[in-house]
Amino acid sequence: MPHARAASPKGRSSDSALPVDPRFDWRRIAYHVLVSRALDDHEETTNRNRTSVPREHLVLYQFSARGHDVGQVILGSLLDRPHDGVGAYYRSRPLLLSLGLSIEDALGSSLGRAGGFSDGRDIGVVSNIPGWKGATVLPMSGDVGSQYTPAAGWAQAVTYRKSALDEKDWEGAIGVALGGEASVATNGFWSALTMATTLKLPMLFYIEDNGLGISVKGEMQTPGGNIATNLASFGNLFLRDGNGCNPAESSALIAECVEHVRGGSGPALVHLTVPRLSSHSGPDNQKGYRTDAEIAADVARDPLPKLRAHLVPSFMSEAEWTELEAEVARDVGAGVAAALARRMPDPASVKRFVYEEARRSGDVPTFGGLSREERAALGGSEEPAPDGEVMRLADVVRRTLASELTANPKLLVFGEDVGRKGGVHLVTEGLQKRFGAERVFDTSLSEEGIIGRAVGMAVSGLVPVAEIQFRKYADPAHEQLNNIGTMRWRTANQFSAPIVVRIPGGFGKDVGDPWHSLSSEVTWAHALGWQVAMPSNAADAVGLLRAAMRSGNPTIFFEHRSLLMTSQGSARYPGDDYLIPFGRANRLREGDGVTVVTWGAMVHRCVDAADRFSGDVDLLDLRTIAPWDRTAVLESVQRTGRCLIVHEDTTTAGFGAEIVAVLAREAFWFLDAPVERLTVEDVPMPYHPVLLEAVLPSAETIEERISALLVV
Repeated sequence: MPHARAASPKGRSSDSALPVDPRFDWRRIAYHVLVSRALDDHEETTNRNRTSVPREHLVLYQFSARGHDVGQVILGSLLDRPHDGVGAYYRSRPLLLSLGLSIEDALGSSLGRAGGFSDGRDIGVVSNIPGWKGATVLPMSGDVGSQYTPAAGWAQAVTYRKSALDEKDWEGAIGVALGGEASVATNGFWSALTMATTLKLPMLFYIEDNGLGISVKGEMQTPGGNIATNLASFGNLFLRDGNGCNPAESSALIAECVEHVRGGSGPALVHLTVPRLSSHSGPDNQKGYRTDAEIAADVARDPLPKLRAHLVPSFMSEAEWTELEAEVARDVGAGVAAALARRMPDPASVKRFVYEEARRSGDVPTFGGLSREERAALGGSEEPAPDGEVMRLADVVRRTLASELTANPKLLVFGEDVGRKGGVHLVTEGLQKRFGAERVFDTSLSEEGIIGRAVGMAVSGLVPVAEIQFRKYADPAHEQLNNIGTMRWRTANQFSAPIVVRIPGGFGKDVGDPWHSLSSEVTWAHALGWQVAMPSNAADAVGLLRAAMRSGNPTIFFEHRSLLMTSQGSARYPGDDYLIPFGRANRLREGDGVTVVTWGAMVHRCVDAADRFSGDVDLLDLRTIAPWDRTAVLESVQRTGRCLIVHEDTTTAGFGAEIVAVLAREAFWFLDAPVERLTVEDVPMPYHPVLLEAVLPSAETIEERISALLVV
C-alpha cells in the first residue's frame, strides 16, 4: 500500500477547500464538540474559583480537551461496530462522548462521585466503556503510552476471533489507539507499531499533535517533530498527515484511514496537528514556558470556530446553530446538576474487587476474560488421577498447556521463541506444530508488547498465556503488569484482564547470574490484584497452572529454572482435570518441634534437612504466596511454638518478612523462640557455582537453624 500525505500542506488548508461530507452526521458531531467545550469550561471555571466552591464539588485532576475535540469526535462517529476496541488516554473525553458517555457520567466521574467509571476510585479522566452495546474503550491508565499495546492486542484478537473462531460479528472490527505526539517516544508506541505492521493488524493509530508534551516541544519526542514523516519507510503502514483544525480535511483523512483498516489492508496512522488551548492540566500554568505570542497563535487555530464556519450556512442555518448551542446548554446544565447530586463513594466498599468475588445482587457483570459459565463448563477436580506417569516439571507444564489448548479454543500461548523453537527451556516444544501458529506464536522482543498485547486479548474475552523468558526480563513490562493487577479494582469490577504470565527464574543447575537467576517473587506479592504461584514439583505445577488458566484473576506462574533443568521436582502426572485452589499450602512433613515454611526450589533443600529430624519438623510448602495460606501457617506455629522461614529471595523486604509480621501479631503468645529467616544474602545472584552456593540456603545450613531452634 503506498504511503501518502494530505493534499494540503500541514497547517495551511482552507476551511472552505472541501465541501461538507454527507457521510457524517455533522449535527451530532457539532453537538458532542460543544458538550466537550462546555464541560471543559465548567471544570476550568469551577477550579479557578476554589475559595467559593465546596471542595467536594471540585475536579481534582482536570485535563482540558479543547482543541483536540473536533478530530476526536469525528473519529468516534466512525467507530460504530460492536467489537471496535479503543485504547485512549487522559485527554480523550470528546471521543468517549461521541461513543455514548453521558454528560452526568463524564462530570460525575471527574468529581469522584459514586458510579461512573470507577465509583470514585480513579481519576475521572482515566475512563472506560464496556462494550456491551457498542465499541469498547479499554480501561485507561494514568501513565503515558500504555494504551498502545493493549489496543494492538485487541486488534490481534479481532483477527483471531474472525479467522480461528469463525465469529462473523467480528468482521470489520478494528483496534484504535489515541495518543499525543509526546507518546510516540514511548516503548508502548514502538512495540505496538511493530506488532501492527509485522502482523498486518486491523489497527489505527490516531496521533493528535499539539506540539507540546507538557512543556517539552515535539522536536524532542521525534526527529523533526512529525512522526508521520519519520514513518514513511515503514512497510504495511498506511499514512495520512494533515491539519486537525480543518474539519473537512480531518474528516476526509480519518475516514480514509478507518476504511483502509476495516477493509483488511493492514494498519494505518493518521497524524493531525491541533492547537493547545489550555495549560497541560489544572495545576499547570503554561505561561511559565510559553510566550503570549505562542498562546495567541494557538487560539487563532481553534477548530471550533472553523467547524462552525464549515457547517454554517452550507449545512445548517445560523438559527439552527444557535438552537444547537441552546440544546447543549440545557443538556449540560441538567447533566452537571445530576453529577453534583450524586452521592459520595462509600468508604465501606473501597476494599472490594481487588480480586474476583462471588457475585452479589446489584453487581455489574465484568467485561473481560471467560464468563463464569464458560469457566464452569471446563470442569476440574481437586483429586489427582491415580497411577500417572512420573514426569519432570517442564514436561507437565507442556502437557497442561496442551490439555487446555484442546479444551479451550479461546486460549493462546505466546512469547519470544515459544513457537518454532519451543521456548528457551523447551517447555512449549511441539505445541505450535500441534495447535498452529495462530494459537502458539512468537512475538517481537518486547516485554511491554507481550504483556500489553495480552491485556487487549483478555479484555476481548480470550485467555492469553504469555511467557517472559526470565524473571529479570519482566522489568520493562512492569507498568503493564501493575495496571493489569489493579484493573478490576479501579474500574469497580467493570473490567478484568485474567491473563497468565509464565516466568522462569531463580538459580539454574550449578549456575547463577544477576540477569537470568533473579527470584524476587515479593515484587508480585506487592503488585495488588495478582495471584502468584511458585510450584515446587510437577504435580503442583499441573494443578496450579490449570487453576490459573481457569481463573478470573491474573496470575504470575513462576517456573523455577533449577526444576526446569533437572529431574528434581518430578512427580506423577495428576491428570488433565487436576486443579489446586490458590492459597492452600501442602504439608510435606508432620512434626511438633518446629514449623518450617518455604516455597519453590527451596522446598527440596528443606525436605532434605527435615528428614534428619524424625517427627520434629512440620514442613509447609506454601505453593502460592498471593494468596498465601495464613491459616495453615498460624495453626502449625501455634502448635509447635517455633518457626523457620526459608526462601530464595533476598532478606530485606522478602516475603518472609510479611509472614514474620503476621506471626508477631497473631501468634506472639504461642512462640517459644524468635521467628527465624534463612534467605539469600542481600546481594545479586552470583555466577560461579562456588559463589552461588555461598549465598543460597543449603540443606546443611537449614539443618543447623532447625537444630538451634529445637534447643531454644
